[in-house]
Amino acid sequence: MQPVLADLLHLLKLERIEDNIFRGESRDIGSPRVYGGQVLGQALSAAACTVEDREVHSLHAYFLRAGDVEADIVYNVDRARDGRSFSNRRVVAIQHGRQIFNMTASFQKPEEGLEHQAKMPDVPPPDNLEDIRDMTAAVLDMIPEKMHRYYTHERPFEVRPVQPIALLTPEKAEPRQIFWFKAVDVLPDDPEIHRSLLAYVSDYQLVATSTLPHGIRFEKDSLQLASLDHAMWFHRPFRIDDWLLYSMDSPNACEARGLARGEIYTRDGVLVASTAQEGLIRIWSEGAG
Repeated sequence: MQPVLADLLHLLKLERIEDNIFRGESRDIGSPRVYGGQVLGQALSAAACTVEDREVHSLHAYFLRAGDVEADIVYNVDRARDGRSFSNRRVVAIQHGRQIFNMTASFQKPEEGLEHQAKMPDVPPPDNLEDIRDMTAAVLDMIPEKMHRYYTHERPFEVRPVQPIALLTPEKAEPRQIFWFKAVDVLPDDPEIHRSLLAYVSDYQLVATSTLPHGIRFEKDSLQLASLDHAMWFHRPFRIDDWLLYSMDSPNACEARGLARGEIYTRDGVLVASTAQEGLIRIWSEGAG
């Protein structure tokens, strides 16, 4: 397995301190704080460790404080309920003695029921698209240093955007973006690993969709983006080492907050998960104030 993916699996495999208390490491991926998807994935791993014979079907989380990439994170799991069909868990993430994140997750015994789903967008297949690292290589010397580390960081996922990325000359566009992604190597068959990894990657670029109608120029505008909350629903089985399509849109932005939604499909059009997120969006233009 490629080292960057093996390290991510290690990151999501938490140390059990007590029956309901776990500890996870942090990683610097080129951003000034802990990547929100890391905390989502680790919190889901912690909750899943306290549940048997049930699969997560939803999670709802709040990001309370920026995480320190130099410090471990402790996850405290509250076994809120174990019913006949559903189990509920509440997870609190702590760094330096303070809560930085909390999440509620619900697990269900496998059960058959009614079936319908949205149709996958009609987009080019991943084989016809460039990876994000190839798309940005030509402009790396021209983007701000704070963005340079983020775009050159080695990633555990291949990411192939459907729309071109205009880092230097963004134009106002519809609040919608779509990309294909998959793990860079073959993964074990354990479905919990694939679900935790999907939670990890589900935070990537989601709230940034809310900035697209505004043509923000990163070299002139100082932009503060931060996830405030995150919701996710798991619908059907999938493998994250096969291509998945992430289709995102933003129906609203106001009062320094943007709302974004996402749908995740397999290559053959099966809807496997849905997401929603509200994030903080603050902009200080050059010369303002």
